[in-house]
Amino acid sequence: MSEPWLEQVKWNSDGLVPAIAQDHVSGKVLMVAWMNREALALTVAEQRAIYWSRSRQKLWRKGEESGHVQQLHDIRLDCDDDVILLSVEQLGGIACHTGRESCFFKTLQAEEWVAVEPVLKDPHTIYDK
Repeated sequence: MSEPWLEQVKWNSDGLVPAIAQDHVSGKVLMVAWMNREALALTVAEQRAIYWSRSRQKLWRKGEESGHVQQLHDIRLDCDDDVILLSVEQLGGIACHTGRESCFFKTLQAEEWVAVEPVLKDPHTIYDK
């Protein structure tokens, strides 16, 4: 995987780059994850979001367990070449493992993080199959 477009990305010391997934219609930020070269190349090839799981140390095809696949609509690289922005269609409307639309469901209120977005589906019914 030595395509010139992959070489332009500024990978961190672990060979990773942060990737932001954004809803292609609303523009809402759904989640942030990490990609290595293989994940980014496969994302482009398969037209679906594929990340690198740092905790599991393996490729993670978003939705492989939950069914909540992210279909790729557009991919962008920021001005410093060190952040990827994925414009996606979030199948099933749930991006977060907590069963919410977005991983960014907490807001700071009176010096306390408060969940302000509803759980759309109980995560136990998503992952405990």
